[in-house]
Amino acid sequence: MNFSGKYQLQSQENYEAFMKAAGVPDDIIQKGKNIKGVSEIVQSGKHFKLTMTAGTKVLVTEFTLGEEFQMENFNGEKVKAIAHMEGDNKLVTTLKGIKSVTELNGDTITNTMTLGDIVYKRISKRI
Repeated sequence: MNFSGKYQLQSQENYEAFMKAAGVPDDIIQKGKNIKGVSEIVQSGKHFKLTMTAGTKVLVTEFTLGEEFQMENFNGEKVKAIAHMEGDNKLVTTLKGIKSVTELNGDTITNTMTLGDIVYKRISKRI
């Protein structure tokens, strides 16, 4: 299954608790909580390019499945991560204590991030 497409955030659960646990400052949490960010994914085989736009902030991350890469986390820190596929519709990434599972079902992407016992869920629709 190919993840390529443009997706807009529709809903999220546990945003504030997760961001606090991840060490994001309160002012940044408040600025970001109502932004309906857009993610664009370009997948070419095992290579992914993810462009996330939230307000004026744009983050671009490129990676190849199974290879270590560097990305910016929620508070701007550069961290190392590795992504792999589970089945044909789940992209799993682990970075600095956070497990991120991105699942594609039709035109809906569900991203679930777990940090300790806090689970943050984001649901985005293809636009």
